[in-house]
Amino acid sequence: MNVFERFLSVWVFLCIVAGVALGQVLPGPVQAIGRMEVAQVNLPVGLLIWVMIIPMLLKVDFGALHQVRQHWRGIGVTLFINWAVKPFSMALLGWIFVRQVFAPWLPAEQLDSYIAGLILLAAAPCTAMVFVWSRLVGGQPLFTLSQVALNDSIMVFAFAPIVALLLGLSSITVPWATLLISVALYIVIPVVLAQLGRRALLARGPAALDAALAKIGPWSISALLATLVLLFAFQGEAILKQPLVIALLAVPILIQVVFNAALAYWLNRRLGEAHDVAGPSCLIGASNFFELAVAAAISLFGFESGAALATVVGVLIEVPVMLAVVRVVNRSRGWYAQRLTP
Repeated sequence: MNVFERFLSVWVFLCIVAGVALGQVLPGPVQAIGRMEVAQVNLPVGLLIWVMIIPMLLKVDFGALHQVRQHWRGIGVTLFINWAVKPFSMALLGWIFVRQVFAPWLPAEQLDSYIAGLILLAAAPCTAMVFVWSRLVGGQPLFTLSQVALNDSIMVFAFAPIVALLLGLSSITVPWATLLISVALYIVIPVVLAQLGRRALLARGPAALDAALAKIGPWSISALLATLVLLFAFQGEAILKQPLVIALLAVPILIQVVFNAALAYWLNRRLGEAHDVAGPSCLIGASNFFELAVAAAISLFGFESGAALATVVGVLIEVPVMLAVVRVVNRSRGWYAQRLTP
């Protein structure tokens, strides 16, 4: 992990400050950018999101899918956490904390939107940063690669139905047309473009792909930070009025990360999976594809929505929390080696 990635939360905080200040100092230009929409898709943000997502998807080798058989227990645990536990547990935590515990301190008109943002965050399994987390815990590279490829394949078909189901269960209107457009724009098309680009680069040799990734990798983070500046330029007024909102929204996200990481780690141990599989498995199960979540929230609910703000809170706490999980996984190798008796 380079210095920029390690201190991502610092850059996100600075983007919050810059965005809020921009929205207060230059409200006219900010509102003009917000009106640059076609079919509910903001064009500047759509471009930034493609720049954000495509470099990450270039790292994914869908040819690795055949390797899932080698670590079927770890794969099974991660899929169970990502698709059967995480979205539903987040919907439950959102109901408990947003609708019940913290409701008196949150703006009433945004409660549904906050829950929607939390659901979008949990329904998108992590793609790019997983490779970083896996490397930090000495994870099995083939397992990590095959798991990411499988998750991305499932996400193409499962993201929209799961989001729609949980929004419906939370009594939130499901904008089906916009949801499907978001899936096409921010999952299907970027995956296709990234894989075409990957094949073209590999045709010139693996070194060409590595060189391209090294060159365009910083574009992804830069586009993310630019998107956050715009997002907080729109959210600035609400944040200045309710500064406690970010801290309150962080609570269910933090609980969900810890719960899912611990559950995945424990299940892998119970099933007798090796530590170099259990480590990345629990990290994949705990982390989120926050770039997709931010994009979908903006498309579905708008820049000024609580949903967009909730997904950004996920970005803010992702790196420090996941680094804490990495530390626990590394320090618990001895405990993990002591298999639980049946």
